[in-house]
Amino acid sequence: MPTKIEKDAVSGQDTTGHEWDGIKELNTPLPKWWLYVFYATIAFSAVWVVLYPALPLRGATGLTGWTARGAIESEMAEHARQQGPMLAGLRQATPQQIMADPEMRGFALAGGRVAFANNCAGCHGAGGQGAPGGFPSLADDDWIWGGKLDDIRLTIQHGIRNTESDAARSSMMPRFLADGLLKQAQVNDVAEHVLSLSGRATDQAAATRGAALYAENCASCHGDKGLGNREFGAPNLADQVWLYGGDKASVVRSIAYARAGVMPSWGERLDPAVINMLTVYVHSLGGGETE
Repeated sequence: MPTKIEKDAVSGQDTTGHEWDGIKELNTPLPKWWLYVFYATIAFSAVWVVLYPALPLRGATGLTGWTARGAIESEMAEHARQQGPMLAGLRQATPQQIMADPEMRGFALAGGRVAFANNCAGCHGAGGQGAPGGFPSLADDDWIWGGKLDDIRLTIQHGIRNTESDAARSSMMPRFLADGLLKQAQVNDVAEHVLSLSGRATDQAAATRGAALYAENCASCHGDKGLGNREFGAPNLADQVWLYGGDKASVVRSIAYARAGVMPSWGERLDPAVINMLTVYVHSLGGGETE
């Protein structure tokens, strides 16, 4: 409760006039140096608010005209200026020339890693390991359209089965069941024959029946022994690498209704230098083929 201000008998200081249960509060002011610093920070903040973009005195820039966006743009412009000569060289060089030049190769691998994380990892995985559902691994040596530098660059630049580029990789497997080309039992027999190409058939009689159907309907693209054909984008059926799954149900699904994965065309989205950096980086993931 409030009481009158009085001198404390012990300390000699004035009280604040406040008392709780007989305990009186001494009036002990803050050190003057602390108060002066506090007042200075208030004055400093008032000036700062006016000079920098806190109050909309000149749009959203403050009296100095400084903005964080402008600072970033300036830094990015300086970054681009420093990298300009190297990027110009990467635009003009072929992937083979980049690989042969240690300085350009190192720059391309570093830039390609960033570009891959920003544009490709969402489908192919951070390490290029691929993902179920039609996203191929880029880290093995199994390539549908080819794993040489020029093959990889063409795929990145134009994509696969998209409507954006006339040069997109394009192939279309028939829907043998959906389009009435084969009956369900025949699809099953072909699936067994396909599985037999990698030694995994579960019904040898069906696999034998499916051999003739395979030769008539599939061998022209996938080859007599199922080794595939990169010209048509026909995958190898005789190994253990399967884009959409290699179990019996998945193979039957692929034959009956076909698969038609799409990859965008990056040629219109990315700088030619970035396309080349991605080419070199993807080639380096572990599955790239020599010329």
